[in-house]
Amino acid sequence: MLLGGCAASTDYPSLAVRQVERVQGSGAPAAGSADAIPTLPPASADLTTRLAGLVDVARQAHGRFTSRQAAAERAVAGAGAARSDGWTNAEVALSDLQTSRSGALTALAELDGLYVDERAAHPEQVSPAAAAIGAARDQVDGWVSAETAVISRLDARLR
Repeated sequence: MLLGGCAASTDYPSLAVRQVERVQGSGAPAAGSADAIPTLPPASADLTTRLAGLVDVARQAHGRFTSRQAAAERAVAGAGAARSDGWTNAEVALSDLQTSRSGALTALAELDGLYVDERAAHPEQVSPAAAAIGAARDQVDGWVSAETAVISRLDARLR
């Protein structure tokens, strides 16, 4: 078997580290170059208003969800066998319950996007704007997580 058929010459350059590739110097930062991270301004009034609006949208959606939850619970409890009228009614009630929370999911997605954008703009520290967005996001995420748990529980009972 001929493996070196194309290699006529054996005069190859060395793969050893060249002098120019060697690390030189102390690696210590230059004197006076350690600048302090500047303090970031507080969240703007526009952002605060936008966050309040998103939380309000999520709060309304959560209110719709909780107002429809009891009906969905009753429908699932009386579902009966799969493909029966009771089961179909329970599926419709569960779908209605899922639809009622769409505003909260949309608000959460927008808050996620705002948070990512703010952290990308100021990666060195959590800005006051990012903290405000995070607080709003945590509140909405709490509602969405509770709704998801209810839907998962009801859906499991139908399967």
